[in-house]
Amino acid sequence: MDIRKMGPHEAPPMELLLLADPSVSVIEGYIERGECYIALVELEIVGVYVLLPTRPGTAELVNIAVVEHLHGQGIGKQLVQHAIATAKAQGYKIIEIGTGNSSLHQLGLYQKCGFRIIGVDRDYFIRHYPEVIFENGLQCIDMIRLAQDLTINSVCLPPVGLNPK
Repeated sequence: MDIRKMGPHEAPPMELLLLADPSVSVIEGYIERGECYIALVELEIVGVYVLLPTRPGTAELVNIAVVEHLHGQGIGKQLVQHAIATAKAQGYKIIEIGTGNSSLHQLGLYQKCGFRIIGVDRDYFIRHYPEVIFENGLQCIDMIRLAQDLTINSVCLPPVGLNPK
């Protein structure tokens, strides 16, 4: 798999971005202000993320999406690792990410990759999205905010499970 920054004349993979964020206007806003990276396997786009400068020394990872038929194969983890390395190489000191309270898998992944919960933006998805969002049988209401200090070395941890005998 190859991960690269999209060229200035390439159209962002909107269908893929919509898997992680249901609002075209919100996506267009952060695509315009950030850098979009795509993951390719044999010239097919299989993943995407957007890195957005927010404050001096801080970038936010705002959309991570993987084509549905490849979920569970580690592509999302590779995208998060790439975003962390890219932000660090660009001189950022902090990388942040936000996800819905109902995004249980993503919350686990981000914490395994060294992010720590720093706050909750209550009612974020009610205030910013006209449609009700459900995921994992839960209504997505609050934004869980996480961050990682890039001045400290951290790596994505392997899944924890039972050791085979």
